[in-house]
Amino acid sequence: MSWLSAIGLMSGTSYDGVDVALINTDGEDIGRTGPTLYRPYSEEERVLLRHAMDSAANLADRSERPGPLADAEALVTRSHAEAVEAFLAANGMTADDIAVVGFHGQTVLHDPVRRLTIQLGQGDALASRIGIPVVYDFRAADVAAGGQGAPFVPVFHRAMVRLLDQPGPIAVLNIGGVANLTYIDGEAALIACDVGPGNALIDDFMRLRTGSPHDSEGRAAAAGQVDEAAVERILAHPFFAKPPPKSLDRNAFHRWIAEDARLSGKSVEDGAATLTAVTAAALARAIPLFPRVPKRFIVAGGGIRNPVLMRMLSERVAPVSVNSADAVGWSADSLEAQGFAYLAVRALMGLPLSFPTTTGVPRAMTGGIVARPCTPRAES
Repeated sequence: MSWLSAIGLMSGTSYDGVDVALINTDGEDIGRTGPTLYRPYSEEERVLLRHAMDSAANLADRSERPGPLADAEALVTRSHAEAVEAFLAANGMTADDIAVVGFHGQTVLHDPVRRLTIQLGQGDALASRIGIPVVYDFRAADVAAGGQGAPFVPVFHRAMVRLLDQPGPIAVLNIGGVANLTYIDGEAALIACDVGPGNALIDDFMRLRTGSPHDSEGRAAAAGQVDEAAVERILAHPFFAKPPPKSLDRNAFHRWIAEDARLSGKSVEDGAATLTAVTAAALARAIPLFPRVPKRFIVAGGGIRNPVLMRMLSERVAPVSVNSADAVGWSADSLEAQGFAYLAVRALMGLPLSFPTTTGVPRAMTGGIVARPCTPRAES
């Protein structure tokens, strides 16, 4: 068995920063997970990324970079290079210690109906700067073939669940800007989908009403009252009853903040509580869409830092147990970055990244583009 050391990079739709993670893998099994690093975005950088997302909304050509998109792509590439350099320095490593980097990039538009997904980031420029082969643009081939292009790390989730050696089915839930779920029942076909808005609605509401980027530790929600009628009104959207596979753009439900006067008229506390309940209820609403009720949820992503959200989720999915990824020995904050390290190795080997039951692609597909440094590395 030949283990490769791979770095994964993830900048999610919460626009908070860059996660860096190291794993050893042969493309099938996980040898070990290694150290991690977080490179936060400054407020100025977050503003630029939000403007880029707004500018991307009406794009028809995924290669176009009008307005702030070119500056945002340069920022994404530079910040990820800085993150890799800082990670290597912090861990006493050099570029020669790493076989490949999986570079997700920054999603600014995801519209599989138009067969269009855009992740900012110049993989060739990143490879040249850090001196390591880079796999990037993971989702494009899946979307071009008619898949949803998301969720994209279920095959990694299954490899991680194998390490637990626990009876299934097990559901791995990632709560970022969008929430997605992977249903794993032994070696049966993986099933996965986006299930709801994750942190996006809460974050946007808080920024709109208070200027804060998020509801820190769920404090506003904890002081508010949930409007269950509003929750049901939002969950009446046909997306929630649609079976997997399915995916969401980060802003798919943004109009519920901007246009719903009944929600915008609430206090900050009641609005935060209601939107937190929407996220939890959407996740619970997904359970009947899968073949069997999971024995447990393993939760990762920024959502686990919101104790009110975790409590609401536990209440709505009871008696199914809810555990943070940290509680089972995983890295809750870096799981997605680890996933793209794993996918980078699979891409190098030509192994499938997405499947009919995870993205709806017609057949199991590999993906990603491999960029190699301009100056070849010395043979060891």
